This record gives sequence, C-alpha cells and structure tokens, in this order.
Amino acid sequence: MARTTFQGPVRSLGGIYQQGPAAVVEITSSTTLSPEAHGGRIIAVGGTLAAALTLTLPAINMTANPATSGPGQDPNTVNNEGVLYTIWVPTTIATSSLKIGTNGTDKYVGTIIMNDSDTDGAALVGFFAAAANDFINLNGTTTGGVAGSWVRIFAIAANKYMVEGMVMGTGTVATPFANS
Repeated sequence: MARTTFQGPVRSLGGIYQQGPAAVVEITSSTTLSPEAHGGRIIAVGGTLAAALTLTLPAINMTANPATSGPGQDPNTVNNEGVLYTIWVPTTIATSSLKIGTNGTDKYVGTIIMNDSDTDGAALVGFFAAAANDFINLNGTTTGGVAGSWVRIFAIAANKYMVEGMVMGTGTVATPFANS
C-alpha cells in the first residue's frame, strides 16, 4: 500500500488500529531501526540469542520540511519527531544480552520500572535515565529482559528519546540504563 498523508487533524470515532502480520516485527540479529520498517509496530526480540543483539535507534532529525514540498506536510519528510518504537521480549533473554542504543548524540530521558521476581524484598524498583545515558541493556536477569518485558521509546525532541517501560528482572536488580 502506498503512503497516505493527511493535512490537518484526523478524527476517528471508531479508532485506528494495526492488525495482521506486519504489526509485529521479529528481530533476531543486530538491526538499525527505521521509522518506515519499525515505527508504530511491536518489535519482538529475545530468546536464546547466539550473540549480543543490538538495536540502534535512528538519529533524531528535527529538520523542517522544505518550502518546495508544497501545501501540507511532505510524506517523504526525513523529520522523525514523534516516532514510537515498542520493544517486547516474548521469551527470556537467555545466553546473551539485548542492547538498545542511540547514535551517541541522542540521549534517553524517562523511567523504566522493574518488577523483581525474586523474594529479596524489592518488588518494584524504578530506574531513570541519567543525562549521559544512550543505551538500555537487558540481560535476562539483573537488568531485566525476562519474558514479558517491554520498553517504549519516543523521539520527542532534538537529541532526546523519551523512554518508558516495565521490565522483569531477577537477582539483585540494577539499572538497565548505561553509557556507550
């Protein structure tokens, strides 16, 4: 299906939804995400990974459409503000890790809540991104990545990805946020 662009607000009284096999994208090797292939979809990763798997988010581009694009917004714009990436772990990450990184210039803001499945007294713990964090690392245990973990990442401003998520961890849990 071709791209469709609307000018002005779109109102749906019955809702807008995605369905079918293209709504979930399964990733089994390191991948650079793109708005066209991954934005607005559920990205499923996990299971027994042969090696560490890295998902790299595209650089946030806040470029305005050129005046030559005509009335309304250009459907081929390179501006990716507002794109949403939903990453879901359907089976526990077992032998390696999942890293979700930016280009190094873009940083994370936001919080990931971790449900600690152990009985060490810390049931829910919140971790927030520090100013320099540009990676989320899930290892299947202490930094999350147990089956059912999910993270949503929004391109919200120049150099800023907003993150929210609920991940499950085991052992002495630790922040999934890191610097490159």
